Amino acid sequence: MAIVGKADSYLALSAHFVLNTYVSQEACPNNLAPTSSTTAQMVMGDALAVCLIEMKGFTAEDFARFHPGGTLGKKLYLKVGDLSRQHQVPKVQLGSSLREVIVEISSKMLGVTGVVDEKDSLRGIITDGDLRRMLEKNMNAAGVTAADIMSTHPKTIDADELAVNALEMMRTYDITQLLVMKGDQYHGIIHLHDLIREGII
Repeated sequence: MAIVGKADSYLALSAHFVLNTYVSQEACPNNLAPTSSTTAQMVMGDALAVCLIEMKGFTAEDFARFHPGGTLGKKLYLKVGDLSRQHQVPKVQLGSSLREVIVEISSKMLGVTGVVDEKDSLRGIITDGDLRRMLEKNMNAAGVTAADIMSTHPKTIDADELAVNALEMMRTYDITQLLVMKGDQYHGIIHLHDLIREGII
């Protein structure tokens, strides 16, 4: 098979199949440098590649398996759980004191902690922003527990989701972290900084 600009060329006449990408004028003002003709060749090559992708049923997972790596490859194979397991899991109980909440958020250095009940089921989330808002209200810190501060509907994502999907969720909700779940179990945190570090953004 030959991709040619002249249907009567030696190459074309010697080929079993001919794809003619003839152009009448090069973009070069002198009509000398191959400009339009090389673009036509690339377009034909892309069209053939897309046709083969569809005919072969080549999926994004296939692409990830054969791609040598880099940002494009990571978008196709890097999972949320691959990133969240790099962190300790910040976690406090519903009845944890304000001091315990602050220590947990500070020690895990993610700016957030999950809140769980006695069965270790996720009940909410506390961010450093929640702490600031509480202090701005001049609440009496004595006797304040995690249950008093937490947001009860945290944004979550499954550990088996692609990391690029976590990025889309963060952009949609204008947040910097998501709680990671494995089934119905709280599994950790994925932070915007994880995605930046891996070159997903």
